Formats: sequence, structure tokens, C-alpha cells
Amino acid sequence: MKPFHAKSTVEQLADYLRGEILNGGLGDGMPGVKQLVRHLGVGTQTVVAALQVLKQEKLLEGHGERRRCRIVAADSGKRTGLRIVILLYEESDAHDEHSLELQRRLEARGHRVAFATKTLTELRFDVNRVARLVEKTGGDAWVIRAGPRPVLEWFAERPMPAFAMFGRQSNLPMASLATLKSPAVAEALQRLVDLGHLRIVMLVREDRRKPTPGLLERRFLDELGRLGIETGAYNLPDWEDDAEGFHRCLDSLFRHTPPTALLAGEAALFFATQQYLLGRGLVVPRDVSLISLDDHPAFGWFKPEVSLIHTDTRRWVPRVVQWAENVTKGREDRRETLIRAEFIEGGTIGPAKT
Repeated sequence: MKPFHAKSTVEQLADYLRGEILNGGLGDGMPGVKQLVRHLGVGTQTVVAALQVLKQEKLLEGHGERRRCRIVAADSGKRTGLRIVILLYEESDAHDEHSLELQRRLEARGHRVAFATKTLTELRFDVNRVARLVEKTGGDAWVIRAGPRPVLEWFAERPMPAFAMFGRQSNLPMASLATLKSPAVAEALQRLVDLGHLRIVMLVREDRRKPTPGLLERRFLDELGRLGIETGAYNLPDWEDDAEGFHRCLDSLFRHTPPTALLAGEAALFFATQQYLLGRGLVVPRDVSLISLDDHPAFGWFKPEVSLIHTDTRRWVPRVVQWAENVTKGREDRRETLIRAEFIEGGTIGPAKT
């Protein structure tokens, strides 16, 4: 059973218009906004927003204000789509809004989409296990979410089209999507140092630390050094990649020289860290400042607001869909797309406790 996703009016209208386009019901010309409003009985803003969604998906091409959009893929319903397999980082990613949206949009373009039967964590990030899974599964093209370097290198060497959706994909000859977080992290570190923090720790998963630290992690250590803080294993600690290992790591950190600021590599680690601190009677930000290096819908309910590294997610899914369309048309697409992140200071950081 697929996870339930309640759709907004804009999403429902975009789905309807997308279906009409792919079924050839509109020919090669999209009706004007006024005509759609009158015919469908919805508001002007809803129609404009739905058309914008289809423009981002490259189904429509705009020709300026007050002019009708041209249907780019009027013959989409006649073509043969790809069988695309999505290899997830962990099981929870199957319920992630971006995974569900990606599946929906790819299927709307005529592709057949399936999630791999095992995740990267279940495969223990082992290249040989990944290779066996790919051979057993087949598929015309693969999307890999947050892949470690050795796994992405293996995919990059294969003739089969593959897309690295985040992970350690830098400078590999394959299509990819990444967020440029280093400048935002540097800004966050400068702010922490200005607030008197000297014991600053980044908590990231094992694939971000091994076999060598990733680009963001190296920039983190370099920036600490530039700010006059001597760095070592304390700032980027090693831990076994499970809940028990994570809590043992936190126990070790807070045993002798507790950090005054923690950077959690993803939302799950942010939640786990916050729970751990509460269990020790430590209050954020009075006792420890806490920053998430990723965003999460639940953060919208937090008071005070979470300090985090934010990325505009609206370009994620359209970029993967664009790649799939290029593959379908026989066009080589190995472009790396970088999306710049920004530091948003919330109420989870404050002056270092002396």
C-alpha cells in the first residue's frame, strides 16, 4: 500500500491538466487562464500556480505574460517511458515527501517507477551487494538517494543511466543534484564563535566520515581552524551507525569536556540529540546550542524556531524529471546541479555557557 498524501487544490489541478496533456486531450496548445477558470470553475491564482508547476516540469513553455503556454510534450502519451528504480538511503525515505513527489511526477510522464527492495543501509553500503541488487532488479535507469562515494563511483562506471540525488557525488561523471552548504555552515560557525563557543562538534552518519570525511565535513574542520580552534577527532567524532552507537558517542562527548554547540547532520540526528539532552537535564540553548544541517516539516511546529541550514527544495524533483526526459530522448545528461543553502538563525543557539 502506498503512503497517503493529501493533495492541495493546486496539486489536484496540476494532476488533471498533466493527464490531459499526456493523453493528448489538449492538442499542442494549452487554453488561456481565463478559459481554464471559466471551464474548470477554479480561481485564477489556482490556475496560474498549477500552470507554473507544469512549466517547472517542462511540460509547458511560457511565451510571456498574457500569452498562452505551448505544450512541449504533446506526444508524450505515444512514447515509451523508462523503468526507473529508486535506491533509497534508508526505509523512512520511502515516506519522504520528495520521494513520493518524484515517483508521482515520473509516473505522470509515462515512466514506470519502483523503489529498490533493499536500501543502502540494509545493504550496509557494500558495493558488491549493491551490484547484485542492480543485476537482480534490472531497470533502465536508477536514482540513488544520498549514496556513499564507492557506490556512486560504481554507478558512474556503468553504461546504465544513473542519477545521484545528493550523497558524495562531487566531480563524478554522472547526473547529480547537490546542495552547497559550506558557505552557510561557515556563517553559522562564525556566529557561534561570536557567541563564545569553542567546543563545537558536528554529528554526521558513517558514510559522511568514511573512508575519508566528505567535502562539507572537511570544510567544517578547515573553517574551525581558520577561526582559531584546534581541531581533531573530538570535532567530528566516529560512532557506530545505529542508535546505540550514537548515544555512546554522546555519552563520551559529555563525560569530560562537553561541547557547547552541536551541528546535527540531518533532522533525525537533531531529534535524537534533543531527546538525549533532555534526558540529561540540559536545555537548548541555555546549556547547549543546537543547529540542524537539514530542514524538516516538523520544524515548523518548534518554538523557539530551529537554527538550521535551509535549502530551497522546489528544484529537486524537477531536475530529476528533466534528467529522465533527456535519457528518454537519447540525450546525454551528466550535469551536476548545485543548489546554494542558507543559514537561518533561530532560537536554538545562544551564548556559550561558561
